[in-house]
Amino acid sequence: MEFSSKLLENAVYEMSQLPGIGKRTALRLVLHLLKQPGEQTARLSESLHKLREEINFCSSCHNISDTSLCEICGNPKRDRGLICVVEDIRDVMAIENTGQFKGLYHVLGGKISPMEGIGPQDLTISSLVAKAKEGAIGEIIFALSSTMEGDTTNFYIYKQLENIKVKTSTIARGVAVGDELEYADEVTLGRSIINRIPFEGSLRVS
Repeated sequence: MEFSSKLLENAVYEMSQLPGIGKRTALRLVLHLLKQPGEQTARLSESLHKLREEINFCSSCHNISDTSLCEICGNPKRDRGLICVVEDIRDVMAIENTGQFKGLYHVLGGKISPMEGIGPQDLTISSLVAKAKEGAIGEIIFALSSTMEGDTTNFYIYKQLENIKVKTSTIARGVAVGDELEYADEVTLGRSIINRIPFEGSLRVS
């Protein structure tokens, strides 16, 4: 792709580094921004800068937040004895949209994936186990996507919790194997939360 401007080329290159954005799409976006009023581009730039510099992670659940404690963890109406384990903020948003879950979350920040160099130490598993050891949690729901990495992560956490007095369950397989939670429709995902099953019963026999 030939560019008449180095500034344009640099902007397209940086935009194309975003997931799912190829160079042609990046070029369309950059040209669109050039047609907008300067203040709109300035607001976009400022919002991205503030996001990067000022964003927090909840000290309790590790969700992305504007404050040290996110709104969900700070809500006294939530069931503090029920924890739903998810991969990232997209899964929190997907489950919240169902309106069927009234507990708290624990955001792992990813899934165990040796191929990508992600091990248990790279996730927030240790703080989840520490919470369980405190004895205030009655049930932990595994709500990771039903992929090999998701199943591996679920099983690893389950083994870490094995000697702790806490119930473990997993969302029902209304969410198809291999599907990411964020792409599940709200009704299916809501039913999967409501009809969750004991984790032991979900283990696959090889």
